[in-house]
Amino acid sequence: MSGSGPSRGGSRHAWGWHPLRADWARRIVEQSPVRPGDLVLDLGAGDGALTSPLVDVGARVIAVELHPGRAEALRRRFAGDPVQIVSRDLADLYLPARPFRVVSSPPYTLSTALVRQLLSGDRLLSADLVLQRSAAHRLADRPPGARHTRRYLLDVGPPVPRRAFDPPPRVDSAVLRVRRRGRTG
Repeated sequence: MSGSGPSRGGSRHAWGWHPLRADWARRIVEQSPVRPGDLVLDLGAGDGALTSPLVDVGARVIAVELHPGRAEALRRRFAGDPVQIVSRDLADLYLPARPFRVVSSPPYTLSTALVRQLLSGDRLLSADLVLQRSAAHRLADRPPGARHTRRYLLDVGPPVPRRAFDPPPRVDSAVLRVRRRGRTG
């Protein structure tokens, strides 16, 4: 494979990378059910926009980032914090064997596959995923793997406008909220 794709460390444009601004990342974490001591996955962690406020609320974070330069920058930035950096493609993600939460702004192209994978396990407590608005609505209306809806509730949470990212994407986003039935938060 040639070009400037993920394995070659290509440009922000080639990756379609639109990091959340710090104020919006903080807002998303504050609106999530994450509490001190929770194990939280930040999938597609980028520069750590969500990782930082997760650490601030006392979460133990597994930040998954494929891009080698960003993964190394995360290692330096969060050295000494309760953050484990995992350099892995989200398509090859292994979920924790203990209860966990997800707060993430993953690549839009992986939305359906990622939600399907998260719903397939039995350890997920909650997920707050910043997705393209149309995908969030579609996934909330028709979750992948309908048999999992007995275990989880999916709904569309707060909107995340284009200005919440730098640079802004061409589409608006929203938070897809996944909650385990029978649990608060």
